[in-house]
Amino acid sequence: MQNMDWYNNLNKPFLTPPDDIFTVAWIILYILIAAALIVFISNGINKDKIKGLLCFFIQIILNFAWSNVFFGMKNIVSALAVLVLMWIFILFTIILFYKHSKIAAYLLIPYFIWVTFAFYLNLGFLLLN
Repeated sequence: MQNMDWYNNLNKPFLTPPDDIFTVAWIILYILIAAALIVFISNGINKDKIKGLLCFFIQIILNFAWSNVFFGMKNIVSALAVLVLMWIFILFTIILFYKHSKIAAYLLIPYFIWVTFAFYLNLGFLLLN
């Protein structure tokens, strides 16, 4: 676990949820993300699905990178850039998944909404600190 002193001392944007909400939200979101992937690949992987899988794994890498950049490196600007890229790749993933499985795409919508909210928070941290 990261040392949270730096984060706890930041000026927080309006609507910043309590830390416990983040934990619960991410547990639910990771379940939905995994379910989306399982549904997407459930009837096989073919050449037509490769772009969707590529976008999926890029956004997952960016997802994990964001925490390291924001909390580990304490770099709010770079974390915002990572978040923008993640948002774009989640959108691409949803579009590409939708072509093969509407359910898989719909399972990613809460994640997309949460990352949009995270953009608001990250931008708020940047402007307030």
